[in-house]
Amino acid sequence: MKVIRAAKYGFCSGVRIADLKVKRFAAAGGRGAILGQVVHNERVVQEMEELGVRTVDEILSVAEPTIVFSAHGVPPSFHDEAISRGLQILDTTCKFVYDIHRESKAALLDGYHLVFIGDPKHREVIGYTHDLAPGVYHIMSTVDGAEKVDWSRYPKIKIFYQTTLNASDFEPVVRRIEQLAARVERGDTICYATRENQDAARVLAQDPQIDVIIVIGGKESANTKHLWDICRASKPSYLVQGAVDIDPQWLSHARTVGLTAGASTPDYVVDEVEQKLAAM
Repeated sequence: MKVIRAAKYGFCSGVRIADLKVKRFAAAGGRGAILGQVVHNERVVQEMEELGVRTVDEILSVAEPTIVFSAHGVPPSFHDEAISRGLQILDTTCKFVYDIHRESKAALLDGYHLVFIGDPKHREVIGYTHDLAPGVYHIMSTVDGAEKVDWSRYPKIKIFYQTTLNASDFEPVVRRIEQLAARVERGDTICYATRENQDAARVLAQDPQIDVIIVIGGKESANTKHLWDICRASKPSYLVQGAVDIDPQWLSHARTVGLTAGASTPDYVVDEVEQKLAAM
């Protein structure tokens, strides 16, 4: 079995830094709990548990001296709550996420109505909107949803994308808002690693010698799912968390397999999958 990796895949700088920060903290004897998965990858979460840094769902559940805020970021009020409870904070928020926090705050102060393109249940989007008054923002993901809003109520609008999105999928939504509103500006908020991984996945999917594509990533990882969407639009493609998930029947007629991975997938997991494919 011949395996071709995408030109860009796997850990982005934000995730790599978050992973390294927590590992250094644990190696130095730190005791803490992570609010939600530090990154959306089950293998990484398991690693953290083995290092003694468990995952919790709410600040109230933290019994350790330190709370770890994940790469996805949290609402500013969570910092205040953690401090009020006497907790130390290890902040691993991605710099691109912090850029959106700063840019959206500045836009709001400048009189813009905020629009976040993304999933309202995603922790990154919750981080941006949790502390805001309901009337100052919208979260959009469909053209139908955009058409139900009276955009004429807002003199100027600033649009921000969830960083992990496949931006081209949501272009019709943004264009519809631009058609219906008086003044719309876009923030450049798709992180470079997400964009590079997606562009490389498109090249992989168009390679005529590749028969099947394996996409590796966590089941909760939005950017991994977007890579899978890109690939399966052109080739039979399968999303796995690791080598154990590979079904040989997927590859029964394949001679060459393409391989890519989401931004929260460790390098060693990609290596494990390639080794299994090469041995088949």
